[in-house]
Amino acid sequence: MNASMPSAGATILIVDDVPENLAVAHDALDAAGYTVRVATSGIAALESARRQPPDLILLDAVMPGLDGFETCRRLKADLSTRQIPVVFMTGLTDSEHVVLGFQAGGIDYVTKPIRPQEVLARIASHLRSARLVADTQAAADAAGDAIVAIDETGRLSWATPLAQTWLAPLSD
Repeated sequence: MNASMPSAGATILIVDDVPENLAVAHDALDAAGYTVRVATSGIAALESARRQPPDLILLDAVMPGLDGFETCRRLKADLSTRQIPVVFMTGLTDSEHVVLGFQAGGIDYVTKPIRPQEVLARIASHLRSARLVADTQAAADAAGDAIVAIDETGRLSWATPLAQTWLAPLSD
């Protein structure tokens, strides 16, 4: 991604069980130059994100089966998907739901009906931040240093390859 075109090369996974909602978000993202993938359930989103991690996930909170809050918690619990920014996109507007979204690991919360230009601006901003983090991690990886990042709960959130090698015997 370059600074003048934040969407260049970025893949967005939209997760929603309502086809009309998927269509609105898909069309706006596609027109802005993003590569768009869709999932219609929390389980499908988890599988898609693990198989081929997107740059960002737009996630509905209310879906049958595995809801968006639990989907986000599971994404954040998995070291392979933890770093993917998750933006909740939902009709739930109560403060308690917004708080639940952030507690689950979301980085933003937009309400439906979405305002495409606002959502695009938020996505571009979050992608820039995620790119900076990824570039910093890549530099640490390339330097061959053993570095770990621990989240506020004491859980490993990221480690360089050398640190992962050193930590591997401890997880057996």
